Amino acid sequence: MVIYFLEVLTTSNIYRALSDSTRKRILSLLAKEEKTQKQLVEYFKVSQPAINKQLKILKEEDLITERKSGRYRYYSLNRPVFSMAYQKMIEEIGQMLDQTLHGLKDFVESEEKEID
Repeated sequence: MVIYFLEVLTTSNIYRALSDSTRKRILSLLAKEEKTQKQLVEYFKVSQPAINKQLKILKEEDLITERKSGRYRYYSLNRPVFSMAYQKMIEEIGQMLDQTLHGLKDFVESEEKEID
């Protein structure tokens, strides 16, 4: 099932997840250990519904998992999906930098030709 998630996940998903400081902090907390929503709320100066909204987004992007135990829901980082999304993001950024550097190289070389 993880393979299916990896095929569907696009890098825009991780960009969406990381575009909010609250979501970034939630991911950081869940990387250490699983937590309930109530435990997560204790780390923020926002309401429980606000944290719930951020958890929903992270679940939509498959970056976290939810486990029910009694009346509590435990959240944890979906490490395989997060890792693959992170790698894909790094590759995309590398490609953008390569294109920029090639453009800069071409520009510098054309300027050198004009000077000669």
